[in-house]
Amino acid sequence: MSTKDYLEKDYYKTLGVPKTAKTADIKKAYRDLARKYHPDANANKGNADAGERFKEITEAYNVLSDEKQRKEYDEARSMFGGGFRVPTGTRGGAAGGSTFDLGDLFGGDGLGDVLGGIFRGRGGTAQSRARRGADVETETTLPFGDSIDGATVALRLTGEGPCPVCHGTGAKAGTVPRVCPDCQGTGQQSRNLGGFGMSEPCKTCRGRGLVVDDPCQSCSGSGRAMSSRTIQARIPAGVADGQRIRIPGKGAPGEHGGRNGDLYVRVHVKPHPVFGRNGDNLTVAVPVTISELALGAEIKVPTHRGPAVTVRVPPGTPNGQVFRVPGRGVRKKDGTLGALLATVDITVPQDLNSKARSALEDLRIATSGTDPREELLKRAKQN
Repeated sequence: MSTKDYLEKDYYKTLGVPKTAKTADIKKAYRDLARKYHPDANANKGNADAGERFKEITEAYNVLSDEKQRKEYDEARSMFGGGFRVPTGTRGGAAGGSTFDLGDLFGGDGLGDVLGGIFRGRGGTAQSRARRGADVETETTLPFGDSIDGATVALRLTGEGPCPVCHGTGAKAGTVPRVCPDCQGTGQQSRNLGGFGMSEPCKTCRGRGLVVDDPCQSCSGSGRAMSSRTIQARIPAGVADGQRIRIPGKGAPGEHGGRNGDLYVRVHVKPHPVFGRNGDNLTVAVPVTISELALGAEIKVPTHRGPAVTVRVPPGTPNGQVFRVPGRGVRKKDGTLGALLATVDITVPQDLNSKARSALEDLRIATSGTDPREELLKRAKQN
């Protein structure tokens, strides 16, 4: 039952007794109503609501007949003026209503933790508190190409899980743990702070809800042990070096029906001999000759795991010019692709034959009237 449902229900009204009713009066009212609405007594009377009414009566009696639960129930309702109702509507709506979260009022996990045992099991039944499994972190290293396209990798995880000998009970073979007598199996104890009760882990069972008299020798009664497992994890396309990927539900197993923790994978990417990365764009340096930049040319540019593309270099292109090739980069979150940024880089020939040397000498003579450093030297003299 939720905190909202519990605070909205008036158990005194359900049993038809005043708030000052003594235990004997509550018991008598319950017996009278139970006889009237018991499912067996209404089996052939066509009273379809009798079963539900009987559940409400029983629920109210279980709380009000227990001195501790009744005290906590009364204190909880008195904090909100009794008959507490959770406001409805939309925040800032036309009617002026607003949503109201009990967790926002007290912080943390909500009012149930603040008011202690009244929000746990009712009716004298012991309930083990569900525990979420711990989060697990690991690392993996991908080739550059797999980081761009995505990949499924095998991850070997070592962590805490149910003990394989006792299967998580913590008890020696042939024995079973018993319900903690102090917390009745809830794993929590309520400490009275005057106006309300504060819930905290039971010191006797350390929050497990169970007490092991004859512990398992393998896990010393904890019910947990270190184990290894291998899982297949999908690393999405476009993951960057150092990025942390969250994989829900692949962490440590939960206890008592609690959900599994999450797995966090830190991805490392190996460098590529040709391509680099700049955000959602791939980068590549393309060697060119001085004549291709001066006279213009069409050059072939490699792409990642695809055919080369042709890029037109206009005459007079400076060294270091970047050409953008759309749709050849990294896949973005919206499904579109970034670009390939190709930077032209002049290569200087190391060995020249006589014909090439003569051609370059002719070029130097033809362009000797122009000093490419003249403007640079002039600007350097400025203050």
